[in-house]
Amino acid sequence: MSEATQGRPAAQEFERAGAATAQASFENQALSSIQRVQRFLHSYPTIVPFVVLMLGVLLGAAVNFSHFVTATNFSTVLTQVTIVGILAIGQTFVILTAGIDLSVGVTMVISSVVMGRLAVVDGLPIIVAFPAGLLTGVACGFLNGSLVTRLKMPPFIVTLGTWSIIGALNTFYSQSETIRSHDLEAYAPFLQMMGVTFNVDGARIMLGTFLLIALAIVAWYVLNRTGYGRHIYATGDDPEAARLAGINTEHILLSVYVLAGLIAAMAGWAIIGRVGAISPTAGENANLDSITAVVIGGTSLFGGRGSIVGTLIGALIVGVFRSAVSLAGLDVLWQEFAIGVLIIIAVALDQWIRRVSARARSPFCRRAAWSSATAALRRSITPISTSIPTRSLG
Repeated sequence: MSEATQGRPAAQEFERAGAATAQASFENQALSSIQRVQRFLHSYPTIVPFVVLMLGVLLGAAVNFSHFVTATNFSTVLTQVTIVGILAIGQTFVILTAGIDLSVGVTMVISSVVMGRLAVVDGLPIIVAFPAGLLTGVACGFLNGSLVTRLKMPPFIVTLGTWSIIGALNTFYSQSETIRSHDLEAYAPFLQMMGVTFNVDGARIMLGTFLLIALAIVAWYVLNRTGYGRHIYATGDDPEAARLAGINTEHILLSVYVLAGLIAAMAGWAIIGRVGAISPTAGENANLDSITAVVIGGTSLFGGRGSIVGTLIGALIVGVFRSAVSLAGLDVLWQEFAIGVLIIIAVALDQWIRRVSARARSPFCRRAAWSSATAALRRSITPISTSIPTRSLG
């Protein structure tokens, strides 16, 4: 009785020692300086985009300080990134699930066209025309999400197809006609509201920029403070594990495409204010700029990692670098060259950072940790078993 009682604490002590030995040996393998950097960047994905943004600001100040560091240039950069930033918020939700939406640009355009034509051409009240435009964006997103979830088609292929389909429908419905500014002023001034500017310390900031900030705050809260946001990250990180954990991954996927469509429609409202008129061709290729902002902002194209803050920084990076290259007097083609280089660097860096997550999931790593703990425990228990006296049966 006493031997058994003495043996239990000893066994527990040896188990703790074995576990500590296994943990220490496993951590020692993973704490090289390079891997520490990987883990840090994996935990804080907005660090690199923020550093790149600061480098862009320093570059702009170095090439033309007197023009770059002015309220006017600040206003110009914000105006340029407002539409892309709004689209990028919706794109972030999609890319966090390891998807992509190539149709957000044309969704934005057709939503603005529906708002304008119903209000100006058909004479419907704005209380009908504006929600109809928002519902158009929702319908486009629902189409994308349904094809992805029901038919199990790759998001790239689905949205590449709907990009063309929605673009053709936009051309048909708009009849390639632009709704002029004075017609909007006469029949639907509400649609131009996002173009109203405010003077803030010499900088003229559009109301659409405040819409961008409001959407970003709401999106940040959803992703970081709600169960729905955690389900989005889980679905993008490992859809099978998320499904086994009880998450309805198909519902999550469908909802993010619908949400991206709704946000694209709101971007359509903002672009009417920025342009002052409704053009069936304005911003058709904004989808590529939105993807650029999301990727440069640190959101992984493979899903499960990223943030709204990083997306906003990514949009600012695009605007700041384009402004710096323009003020340097270089040709426009070098703006695209710089953005292309940034995209490649961002994706390469993401691949490098993701190796941390891949190693953590590796069956070999789990087996190694378990084997190490088991071996340590066996070494600890051996002296106990040999010291227990045996009783003769004779």
